[in-house]
Amino acid sequence: MAQLLRTQAFIDGRWVSAASTFPVLDPATGEEIAKVSDCGTMEAQDAVNAACKAFHLWKNHTAKERSILLRKWFDLINQHKEDLAKLITAECGKPMKESIGEMTYSASFLEWFSEEARRVYGDIVAPSAKDRKILLLKQPVGVASIITPWNFPSAMITRKVGAALAVGCTVVVKPAEDTPLSALALAELSVQAGIPPGVFNVVPCSREKTPAVGELLCTDPLVAKISFTGSTATGKILLRHAAGTVKRVSMELGGHAPFIVFDSADVDKAVAGAMVSKFRNTGQTCVCSNRFLVQSGIHDAFMEKLAKAMDAELKFGHGSEPATTQGPLINTRAAEKVENQIADAVAQGAVIVRGGKRLEGSFMQPTLLSNVNTDMQCMREETFGPLIPVVKFNTEQEALAIANASPVGLAGYFYSRDISQIWRVAEQMEVGMVGVNEGLISTTETSFGGIKQSGFGREGSKYGIDEYLEIKYMCLGGLSL
Repeated sequence: MAQLLRTQAFIDGRWVSAASTFPVLDPATGEEIAKVSDCGTMEAQDAVNAACKAFHLWKNHTAKERSILLRKWFDLINQHKEDLAKLITAECGKPMKESIGEMTYSASFLEWFSEEARRVYGDIVAPSAKDRKILLLKQPVGVASIITPWNFPSAMITRKVGAALAVGCTVVVKPAEDTPLSALALAELSVQAGIPPGVFNVVPCSREKTPAVGELLCTDPLVAKISFTGSTATGKILLRHAAGTVKRVSMELGGHAPFIVFDSADVDKAVAGAMVSKFRNTGQTCVCSNRFLVQSGIHDAFMEKLAKAMDAELKFGHGSEPATTQGPLINTRAAEKVENQIADAVAQGAVIVRGGKRLEGSFMQPTLLSNVNTDMQCMREETFGPLIPVVKFNTEQEALAIANASPVGLAGYFYSRDISQIWRVAEQMEVGMVGVNEGLISTTETSFGGIKQSGFGREGSKYGIDEYLEIKYMCLGGLSL
């Protein structure tokens, strides 16, 4: 792991120190892991300038050349998968098994987009005049600012950067202040893969400097594209910044996923789906189920089996311990939010079936609540923690009304064995992604993104590459045909 532990910014192919540093902490213990360069607007500007200079060279590489370099990067990540996973566990807190899973997922985007690089096709359009030929060309947008979250500190970078680099864009990555080490490790491997200087830049910064650095990355005229994953509130701020220069923007923002269990569902499969969709990364994913809606005829059986599954399968501890399935939340603020949601629900009549307590530091007991209503805070705000609030409902229409009442719409899940109901509900759920009898839906090959205030644009899949391309219309006139 030591050879991948970098603490300086990575700008124009060089490791650069800033005037100051900030600490990166192990969320399980609160102990300092490393001190990382605290970049400001000067370093961010240098990175943008480097990316702009490199763009004019990188875009002229052939698709095959870019594909080969991305494939080398993919191979190196796989070779160092365990060390990269240890970095994730150290700075993010997730169990080692999940960290290794993230690195497999992270690498897969570089493999996918290394292949998609050679499949960027334009078009030929039939002209209206005999002396013309009409061509549609696809060209890279330019420099892209990539702003990523802490909960998947490697995969959220490669999902964006893989697409950008594949088509000829260059990037400046601003990783989350809690988890910069994974981004810097990727930078180290990019050098070994032969990615040219300036194509991939990383500017870590503290929470205090994030607003200024983020503003520069969204307002600088040399930046053509912004891709952001994070909260809806922050996304709105970045959109206002981007408006001044009318930049291309894609955003994957907050989610508040409903998880509906209908009377026709297979209860055992629904419980298994609830466990994987809720407790992965201790409930800290944007597609985690947050609002559990269970039909009255199956409610009691579901609650009993879910409680038993929680008892049997969930064990919290440090992510490096092999038996751990639930690590800490990212910081004490995150734990306090979950704690407050539980207290609010109990004050309004919810019953704690399992868990309910804050433990040492940022650890929270996995918690199951019954007798929940839609006025409770946990039903109105995204949790980002190991809390399952269950609402009992009677009709399909009632469940859909509750599910669609949220202003966000990223992912949604439901369990049913009624094929007519499956089609009805899947089409009516106001989300960008639907899991039908499945609690784990994210894959490289499929599009990832939401609707409403969960953002716009898609990542992954064959569509993810279009976020970094412009379409240019070329009319060849005056031809003697």
